[in-house]
Amino acid sequence: MPTTPLVIQSRDNPLLMKVRKLNRHSSGYRQSHQVWLEGDHLCRALHERGHQAQQAIVVDHIWDTQSDIRTLASTAQSVALVSESLFASISGLESPASMGFIYALPPTPTHPTWLTQPTVILDRLQDPGNAGSILRTSSAMGFCQIIALEGTVALWSPKVLRAGMGAHFHLRLYECVPLEHLSTLPMPIISTSSHAAQSLRATALPHPCAWVFGHEGQGIHSDWQNLGHQPIRIPQPGGEESLNVAAAAAICLYESSQNTLRT
Repeated sequence: MPTTPLVIQSRDNPLLMKVRKLNRHSSGYRQSHQVWLEGDHLCRALHERGHQAQQAIVVDHIWDTQSDIRTLASTAQSVALVSESLFASISGLESPASMGFIYALPPTPTHPTWLTQPTVILDRLQDPGNAGSILRTSSAMGFCQIIALEGTVALWSPKVLRAGMGAHFHLRLYECVPLEHLSTLPMPIISTSSHAAQSLRATALPHPCAWVFGHEGQGIHSDWQNLGHQPIRIPQPGGEESLNVAAAAAICLYESSQNTLRT
């Protein structure tokens, strides 16, 4: 258990100023190596995955009246209590939560050695909602190695964290990876294309494999041709030109996981 909680009453307290900065700059965590997790769902997901927060910040009357929140907050190294209005001043949500964690990110290698396990590659995705949704689907379907190429939205940004709903803490995440570093990826690479000859349901999907999902408007990078990849078409009997990338990822990763169960 941490020591007696610190009571903060000033809006200009350095701890609160730090949280505002983490909320304001979507990629600021790359310098501070810390992220702000707002809401008991994200905080609980962090704890349940075996990680410890550096700091908990809790609304004072919630600490006094809700034993489950007090127990969760007490798993952090330190606890600070603030008024409801002070918490609203640091919140990144339209409806502020009642607690949050500051979490120190684990270090990731600059030149990682890729694991031979189901992998998802994000090629310059820009929408944080799409990125977070794909991370959540990846975790659910057993794709635990996530590689974000240069130009992809910051994976630990507040919006991606909220859309991921705790999936981040179950994944091995690599960011800002140059495309050429994937030449050593030890598994087949599969991409989606509406013009591909092979249909998803008619293809024997390899396991493990790496699925690459491209930019919402531009698709995957043209240099993928130099690395080799297998394009797959998702049948669309309704005749739409394309699918949202998060929806396409959910279909492909589900089918890939079911294909593994059938073999």
